[in-house]
Amino acid sequence: MKTGRIGKFTLALAGVIIVMFFIRAWLVPTIEQILITTPDIKENPQLSNQVPDFSSISDIPTKKQTFFDYMTPAVKHQNAIISAERKFLIVILNNLRNGQPLTDADIFKLQKLTQKYRYQVKKFDLITLTPLLERVDTLPVKMVLIQAANETGWGSSRFATEGNNYFGQWCFSKGCGLVPQSRTPGLNHEVASFDTPEDSIAAYLLNLNTNSAYHLLRSIRADLRAQDIEPTAEELVFGLLHYSERKHEYIDELLLMMRHNKNYLAGL
Repeated sequence: MKTGRIGKFTLALAGVIIVMFFIRAWLVPTIEQILITTPDIKENPQLSNQVPDFSSISDIPTKKQTFFDYMTPAVKHQNAIISAERKFLIVILNNLRNGQPLTDADIFKLQKLTQKYRYQVKKFDLITLTPLLERVDTLPVKMVLIQAANETGWGSSRFATEGNNYFGQWCFSKGCGLVPQSRTPGLNHEVASFDTPEDSIAAYLLNLNTNSAYHLLRSIRADLRAQDIEPTAEELVFGLLHYSERKHEYIDELLLMMRHNKNYLAGL
């Protein structure tokens, strides 16, 4: 009688283990599942190809609202792309911790990711890939919008209207962009031109996520992430110290703009 009970208990326990195994396999995403189920977010048909003529809007509140309404979807879209890349990287790191080998598909995608984020490694493992999380991360929508407004005079600057450049990014090959009218003699930089405003946003986000000048920003963000705190614009803006020659004055100006436009930025 006792043997029968033990046998039934063993069978029941085995059944529970099997069920738990299948639940885990179903709940824990694999790289292939992420690649299949993550929608193709590189295309953003909801964005209008027609950029508003911001300079023609004389009413300041209307101009600000129009600027934020137009730019916000593009910023969120680019952040969504980065979020998908970060999710992939986190799954890879978890798999490596659990002793799972990388597949050919994993390696191919990691090669693309490290190339994009200008992160050079000789091999892919837990030690080399973990620091990449500091680069593959989003930026607060509010900070991006305020900086774009600051750099372009609410979308009215020459570089915005003629080159879709909303962040004053430079390039250094002849003909790559627009020549600044006030360029110092002897310098050869141009202000980069982009096909769309969203291309400018993508380049700006990549610049902040890769350029050594913004290492402080990435460190602040990583420290907050380690504490399970969502980084805010007011915290990360201090990482833009080297974005302008005006340094602290530039930071103070951005913070002031955030405060003055908080009603437009509510919920972002």
